[in-house]
Amino acid sequence: MAGHSKWANIKRQKARVDAVKGKVFARISREIIVAARSGVPDPAGNFQLRTAIEKAKAASIPNENIERAIAKGAGLAGGSSDLEAIRYEGYGVGGVAILIEALTDNRNRTAADLREAFTKNGGNLGETGCVGWMFDHKGVCTVRGPIDEEQLFEASLEAAAESYALILIDEDTEGAEVFTSVANLEQLADVLKHKKFAVLQSETRWIPSNTVEIDTPEKARSLLKLMDALEDLDDVQSVTANFEMTDELMSSVMV
Repeated sequence: MAGHSKWANIKRQKARVDAVKGKVFARISREIIVAARSGVPDPAGNFQLRTAIEKAKAASIPNENIERAIAKGAGLAGGSSDLEAIRYEGYGVGGVAILIEALTDNRNRTAADLREAFTKNGGNLGETGCVGWMFDHKGVCTVRGPIDEEQLFEASLEAAAESYALILIDEDTEGAEVFTSVANLEQLADVLKHKKFAVLQSETRWIPSNTVEIDTPEKARSLLKLMDALEDLDDVQSVTANFEMTDELMSSVMV
């Protein structure tokens, strides 16, 4: 959990919103296409599609883009929707485990791009299963505060959540992440909304079961360059790693 949260904090500090907006749109649009293809193309009856649409709206993706992605996934629009979800695994400096989720229409291209990114930044792309055992697949609801912890605890119990953590969504906004099994994510989201919590996002996430401490500027720079290179690839949907570093070290290498 720490590694993912740390990387999320780093990304928020990078302030490249305008530069990456197009990539965010593309990634979420692919999620909508796959969700619409894998179930009914109606968000009311398709939780995966509903959460993808909520994510799109949170990212200010225009409604026409959302509708076009749904139509493409449902086979009602031109063009191919032959995207498949693939998980890739590898290592960064210091033995840091890295897990990548991709949506691609060309496995060979994606694997080659990932291998190049790893090789150029001190890591290596591994075989399937080489690090996956170090992560647990969980459902996560992110809630915007202010948070009444007693109410959150009661709602979490009612929804059969496994745990929660209070977080800062940004410098001025409190929040919480509530964790559950993947199969229980829809119920958790429904209960939290029913209890009047502001659910920003419902998603599945890979949570590291152990972390590697990054303790030198050289390792930190190499690792952050690798994470950036992986996330910049068009086919990559998410990157999760099991590293940890101090705020002081993070600040020093980001100057």
